[in-house]
Amino acid sequence: MRNPRDFLQPQAIGAPDPLKEIPIKPSRMIHFFDPSNEKMLDKLPDIATKTDILLGNLEDAVPVDRKLPARAGLIKIGKEVDLGDTALWVRVNSLDSPWVLDDLTELVTEIGDKLEVIMVPKVEGAWDIHYVDRLLAQLEAKAGLERPILVHAILETAQGVTNVEEIAAASPRMQGMSFGPADLAASRRMKTTRVGGGHPGYRVVEDPNTDDPEAARPSFQQDLWHYSIGRMVDACAGNGILPFYGPFGDIGDDVGCEAQFRAAFLMGCVGTWSLHPRQIAIAKKVFSPDPDEVKWALKVIEAIPDGRGVHMIDGKMQDDATWKQCKVMVNLAEMLAKNDPELAEAYGLTPANA
Repeated sequence: MRNPRDFLQPQAIGAPDPLKEIPIKPSRMIHFFDPSNEKMLDKLPDIATKTDILLGNLEDAVPVDRKLPARAGLIKIGKEVDLGDTALWVRVNSLDSPWVLDDLTELVTEIGDKLEVIMVPKVEGAWDIHYVDRLLAQLEAKAGLERPILVHAILETAQGVTNVEEIAAASPRMQGMSFGPADLAASRRMKTTRVGGGHPGYRVVEDPNTDDPEAARPSFQQDLWHYSIGRMVDACAGNGILPFYGPFGDIGDDVGCEAQFRAAFLMGCVGTWSLHPRQIAIAKKVFSPDPDEVKWALKVIEAIPDGRGVHMIDGKMQDDATWKQCKVMVNLAEMLAKNDPELAEAYGLTPANA
C-alpha cells in the first residue's frame, strides 16, 4: 500500500493527477458488445442512445482467433464512432493472458482520450490493481493524456472476495467493482452451472408439522449471492467507489433477470451488465427508482428540510436516518431525470429542480 501522503500523486512523470473523487453519473447498465463484429460499427450510435455505458469486450466470449480483430475494432470505434454522452469502457483480457499487455498499451496510446474505464477481470488482490495503476500512468504520460483512465475490478474468484476491501482501496483509479457469479462459482467449486440468478436447490425448509409429520413442508428458494454482493457493496461504499451486479446469462428469462437485478439494486448496486439488447430495458427499469418511492422521499424531505428531529408522516416515524435514505433516492432520481424527460415527468421533477 502506498504511503497516504503519496496516494494522490501520479505514478509516472507526466501522468495526469489522480482523481480525488469518483464521478457519479448515470450507470444503470454496462452494455457489452463484441468489437470484432464489423457490423457493430453501424449499430453502436443507436445503441448508445439507449444505454449509459458501452463496453467493448476483449475477454470472455471472444475466441482466441478474434482477440486481435476485437482490439483493432475497438480502436476503430474509439476513433470513428460518435457515442454522444454515453461512456466507452473496455474489458481487457486477464492479467495472466498473452494479450493484456498489448490491450493496455495499444488502447491507451491510440484511444486513451476516449476511454473512461478499463475493466480488469479476475482481480485477486490489491497487487493486481497496483500493476495496472503504474502501467496506465506510464502509458498516459506517453500518450499525453490530460485525465486519468479509471479502473474497474471484476470480483470473480474466492481470493478476490477474501481481499475485496484491499482491492477497493488499492488505488485512486478504482472506479468500482462488478460481481462475476459464473467464474466465482467455479472458483468456489459451487455446484451450479448457471450464470447468475438463483438455483432451485438452494432452499430452506420449514420444520415438520408435529401434528402431521408426513404433511408437505413449505420451502423457499434462497439467494446464492447475497453474502458476496453484500461484501462487495460495503467495500465499495467504504471507499467511495461504485458497486455493480454483473451478468445474468439466461437471456430468455426476463422475470429471473429482473429479480436478480432488483436484489442487487436494493442492496446498493448502482447498475448491472446487459448482455443482450432486451436486458437494457430491464436494467433501466430496475436501476431507476420507482416513481412512488421518489414521491414519498420528496414528501419526507419537504417535511423535514434539515433532516433533524423525529416526525410522524402518514403514520410512519421519520428521523435523520430515514431522511438520509430519502436523500439517496432523490439524488439518484434527480441525476437520471436531467437527461430523461420521461423520468422527470414520472418523478414530478422539472429540468429546473432536477
